[in-house]
Amino acid sequence: MTSTDENRYINRELSWLQFNARVLQEAADETVPLIERFRFLGIFSNNLDEFFRVRYATVRRIVDAGKRGRKALGVYSAEELLEKITEIVINQQTESLKILDDIYLKLQEENIYMVDETTVVLDEHKDFIKTFFAEQVALAVETIILREDVSLPRIQDLDAYLMVKMVLKDSEKPLYALLEIPSSVDRFIVLPKVDGKNYIMILDDLIRYNLDTIFNIFDYSSITAHMIKITRDAELDIESDLGKSFLEKLTRSVKGREDGEPVRFVYDKTIEKKTLDFLLKKLGIERIDSIIPGGKYHNRKDYMNFPTLGRKELYYENVKPLPISGISLEDSLFSKVAQKDFLQYTPYQSFSYTIKFLREAALDPKVRSIKITIYRLAKISSIASALINAAQNGKEVTVQIELRARFDEESNMRYAKKMQNEGVRLIFGVPGLKVHSKVCVIEREEDDKIKRYGFISTGNFNHSTARIYTDYTLFTADKEILKDLSKLFNFFDANYVVNKYKHLVVSPHYSRDKMYKLITEQMIISRSGGNGLIRLKLNSISNYQIIDKLYEASAAGVKIQMIVRGVCCLIPGVKGLSENIEVISIIDKFLEHPRVYIFGEEGTEKVFISSSDWMSRNLDSRVEVSVPIYDKDVKQEIIDTHTISWNDNVKARILNKSMDNRYKRDDNPKVRSQFAAYDYYVEKLKKS
Repeated sequence: MTSTDENRYINRELSWLQFNARVLQEAADETVPLIERFRFLGIFSNNLDEFFRVRYATVRRIVDAGKRGRKALGVYSAEELLEKITEIVINQQTESLKILDDIYLKLQEENIYMVDETTVVLDEHKDFIKTFFAEQVALAVETIILREDVSLPRIQDLDAYLMVKMVLKDSEKPLYALLEIPSSVDRFIVLPKVDGKNYIMILDDLIRYNLDTIFNIFDYSSITAHMIKITRDAELDIESDLGKSFLEKLTRSVKGREDGEPVRFVYDKTIEKKTLDFLLKKLGIERIDSIIPGGKYHNRKDYMNFPTLGRKELYYENVKPLPISGISLEDSLFSKVAQKDFLQYTPYQSFSYTIKFLREAALDPKVRSIKITIYRLAKISSIASALINAAQNGKEVTVQIELRARFDEESNMRYAKKMQNEGVRLIFGVPGLKVHSKVCVIEREEDDKIKRYGFISTGNFNHSTARIYTDYTLFTADKEILKDLSKLFNFFDANYVVNKYKHLVVSPHYSRDKMYKLITEQMIISRSGGNGLIRLKLNSISNYQIIDKLYEASAAGVKIQMIVRGVCCLIPGVKGLSENIEVISIIDKFLEHPRVYIFGEEGTEKVFISSSDWMSRNLDSRVEVSVPIYDKDVKQEIIDTHTISWNDNVKARILNKSMDNRYKRDDNPKVRSQFAAYDYYVEKLKKS
């Protein structure tokens, strides 16, 4: 790392904030359906919470450890980076409030009105609000009086609170209280419709309207309430007690996350300074780098669940997932997959094929075993149910479950215990490595021999996220690929043995070298007068070594086209460094999640789908799987859909050094890739 790093790499944290700025662009975009704009504000807020819990907290720990951290943080020291992050976040928060005001104005044009505690004027609403509070809110509200001589219990991470100040008639000192906004009640309360107009009240304001009821035992002359929220460090501290199982240790550690150090304090900027100072002192927050002034409302992640009001025109059309051409959910999938490979591309196509594959295996008398890796399970998981059903039917079921999938630990632990109780054999990871691969292999007895079937995916086996995440899943009976996949499960059992794989590319042992080799092949082609071409689709790229390899390929004349949804530390388009590299990012209705690597020009392509981004953790400290695509139809399908994404000139942004998130615009016909991909599969079905 040198003083010129800023000319070679973009800082990871700053790049992430620019990704979230792209999400905010969607909230500001007036072509996006109105209530969907609320959803993007919610995503923006939720992303920011996670950023502070993880990335900001990591930089903060570097500061606390007394390290300058320049190697990891580029040209910035850790202290400088914290200041830069806070500056950007304050600006983004200010922008988000302007967007929110604009959305409220647009709602009124649609006869949808937001009511707060100061604008309740209709008798129908007054009666409803009082009754609703008494019956559904009052018993859920927790209120703590803040006295000088009483210590305050730790307030919960990411929960929203109202800081209440009462000026008592018989005292010179104000009385303070902290009131928790109950998460058990919907954040948005739909009030009675009057004269064809819809009215909505945020729960916070409904509580403010009823402060007199909550505090009726106090004789006060005035009362005010301002919202605050704390974000805590989400790093897990796994204890080293050898006498406890990993499941026990992780359960204790997840519970301990609630006591993590605060890394962000967000407050209503209209709160009085004396009140704010009193609260910070009472909370024991002596030092916190990121104190963010905000608006009246926090926890805007709840905006993702803004009520529909029956107004379908204000949402994206709920498009039904399509069937996969050539196979049917009403027939045996094994019989079809035995003949050729098939590709599932959610949410354009139904995730039901993955569930059907496992359910068929659970019932099929010829199936002997099922082995699968699980990273993030849905709260109610059809995948887990199918695996439990298989174990109940006498199949040997082995599940490698990653309990440390951040923020999904509790859901995974709950299902781990349930599966274990039903006879499923569980493997809890590999020491020092997270298992992030998404693979399954099924052994079936056919003609006195064992035949393998399986699937490999770019996304989690989670039917909830499959509705909004775009992901590829390959269904295959390819003997060589599945032989490699079986070796991977052997590694989970005996991870002191490093296997060799003929087809799969597996992290942490082989991915980096294999990617270097594939990049070098294209460099040789270019240097020999040919057309070296690399096309990539990633969630993130932040590993400096592989970025340098791409810079080297660019200098050799290789044309590199990259689609990166999130963090991109590579700087494209710099003369003498990356002039042959172009990078775009697509933010739209669905979350772009596939990892795709395509090496070579038309007719010579080597195509891979993968669970792995090009980050240090994916290459060096996780178990990841990239699978080559051999079936010519599946290969063409991936190339076609990737090309559709690359040609997007509606929702694609150009990534560059200035990080200005400029939209990609050209003279070609308009291509909105997520809609065009759906149309591609509609046409594919018609042809079949």
